[in-house]
Amino acid sequence: MTAWRRCRAEQTLTTHNDLDGFRERLLDGLAASIVEQGYRDTTVADIVRRARTSRRTFYEHFASKEECFVGLLADVNAEMVRWISTSVDPHAPWQDQVRQAIEAWIAYAESEPAITLSWIREVPSLGAPACRQDTTESFVAMIQTLCDTEQMRAAGVGPVPRELAVILLGGLRELAATTVEDGGQISDVSETAVRASIALLSPHSH
Repeated sequence: MTAWRRCRAEQTLTTHNDLDGFRERLLDGLAASIVEQGYRDTTVADIVRRARTSRRTFYEHFASKEECFVGLLADVNAEMVRWISTSVDPHAPWQDQVRQAIEAWIAYAESEPAITLSWIREVPSLGAPACRQDTTESFVAMIQTLCDTEQMRAAGVGPVPRELAVILLGGLRELAATTVEDGGQISDVSETAVRASIALLSPHSH
């Protein structure tokens, strides 16, 4: 069970009798459908069938399949930020911290390959700039937080300007997207991602 699915299982237990529990079930239903048949072939009927609820309940929570997908991605990205943040040892040498963060990001993305592929292929065509902006800001904030520690400041790495964090994030996303679209796995470019991130964050580069 992946980190996100463990988190979802815990949420389901705690929200079992709450209205929020229906939302979680619908998101789980969409996630399961994406794994089995892909986002584009998934319908609202598929989601409610897997969630064991009704179309009426679906539309009480989401206006469309696209809005449900945005909600799913928001939850997955929030859990990814938590996963990466807790995977980094703030007392390790700064280069090791960068490696830990990159490897945690790749491991998490590859633990949910269908959702990762859907994010790469579908988000650009969704027309949901607010979703992309929220996701960008959460990851930028994570990068700045991870780089604003005593160890990082002592090495001359932190604090990291927002502009630099955006460049780092954008480069990693594009590297991941092109690798997956070309039929590879993100882990194939792990070392490239680590070396590039270290070079960009090096105190001599900014």
